[in-house]
Amino acid sequence: MFKKILIANRGEIAVRIIRACREMGIETVAVYSEPDADALHVRLADEAVLIGPAKSADSYLRADKIIAAAKDTGAEAIHPGYGFLSENAVFVRQVTDSGLVFIGPAPEAMEAMGGKISARKIAIEAGVPVVPGTTEPLASFEEAEKTAGEVGYPVMLKASAGGGGKGMRLVNEPKELRSAFETARSEALAGFGDDSVYIEKAVVKPRHIEIQVFGDSHGNYAHLGERECSIQRRHQKVIEECPSPINDADLRSRMGECAVKVAEAVKYVGAGTVEFLVSDVDRSFYFLEMNTRLQVEHPVTELVTGIDIVREQINVAAGRPLSFTQDDIEMRGHAVECRVYAEDPANNFLPSPGTIRRLRLPQGPGIRDDGGVYEGAEVSIHYDPMISKLCAYGRDREEAIDRMRRALQEYRVEGIRTTLPFFREVMDDPVFLSGKLDTGFIGGFNERKTQNTPDQTEIDLAAIAAALAYTDAERARSAAAPASRTESRWTVAARMAGLRSR
Repeated sequence: MFKKILIANRGEIAVRIIRACREMGIETVAVYSEPDADALHVRLADEAVLIGPAKSADSYLRADKIIAAAKDTGAEAIHPGYGFLSENAVFVRQVTDSGLVFIGPAPEAMEAMGGKISARKIAIEAGVPVVPGTTEPLASFEEAEKTAGEVGYPVMLKASAGGGGKGMRLVNEPKELRSAFETARSEALAGFGDDSVYIEKAVVKPRHIEIQVFGDSHGNYAHLGERECSIQRRHQKVIEECPSPINDADLRSRMGECAVKVAEAVKYVGAGTVEFLVSDVDRSFYFLEMNTRLQVEHPVTELVTGIDIVREQINVAAGRPLSFTQDDIEMRGHAVECRVYAEDPANNFLPSPGTIRRLRLPQGPGIRDDGGVYEGAEVSIHYDPMISKLCAYGRDREEAIDRMRRALQEYRVEGIRTTLPFFREVMDDPVFLSGKLDTGFIGGFNERKTQNTPDQTEIDLAAIAAALAYTDAERARSAAAPASRTESRWTVAARMAGLRSR
């Protein structure tokens, strides 16, 4: 087993990995940029190395500085977390060429599954269903137009490289195609240095469900069930569940078998996630992509299966076999995760950086908070604004939601705006409670919220009515008071309603 591991990341995921290492008796090295000098992951690690200024390209994306820090501190392995260099095959080769161990898959598997087009080909060859579409990059708009006509609208244009919603465009009808095609290619080139895009049939009101898979260097493979990830904004997940409300043992088994086939096809070693689109109508499912790294939402799977995924990653990277077989995996209870961001949900989820003046974390039965901040910490403008992942576990979905609702009420953050108010409202939303989810949930939620919110005129009239009732009661109690000292009931009503008297 490794004696020392460097974590090539920051924030809550770096903290999560440090804690797993500490439980295993492994020393840790943190890397940090100048704004992160007082970050929680820096404070918790055994050692910390400054690797550059705020800009990620000059710090967390500097492979040479990260590898040098590992060598200088005597670390034997590098855990990339997620994001940054976690799915960069060039970085993986640089790590291994330096005599270090990369805690993750081989670069060949990463490259095979990193391109969405090549991943689709592999899935097809493995007998896994994929959404109808192209298996080669679109050479021109004319080809896009022809393909869209063949598979039928609506269609989805997607960048072959990268993720996070960049280079992705939904096209509902032919007249939208040219603009979407040009925008998707432009975003893909700017975001990933590759303007390759492909096209596939858009599944109407799909669920986004992913399967956690694991492989080791001894040829063992297994899956840890599914996660429901349909609640997204700008193609980024914000609420996840394990298991999915739609899944049963049969669907879970069939999806799990397909996910394992994909992992086996590329001789995958480590933790990975195979993502599917699932029709809420007929429960058909289609391969979407594979993420060759640890997922943000892994805690809900850990809570339900009892498997420490980070610990397992480290064991597998050290050459040990998986500590479990498929028959050992049992889904017990239900878990829900809310990604708490420093964002303003009332202002289209725009980032809200600043200093956390007060922080009170929820506690109690079934609650887990994977955080990367503390009271007095600065939420930087330079990086992802997620400050923690709040998870609630219960014997069933109802109990997990009840505990999440309670935890959200206990959670207090002052100094910045967060997504906590949004989550509190979602936990009481009847559609969410019913489990009828799809990737358009937030749009529908906002529409329901608007319909159920009284307009300003109704609010003013209600205030006037309350004020009139109040002044009538006051007059009844002071009937003997001189008229000159008693305000007009209409004046009081107008003043209490915040209106000008006329």
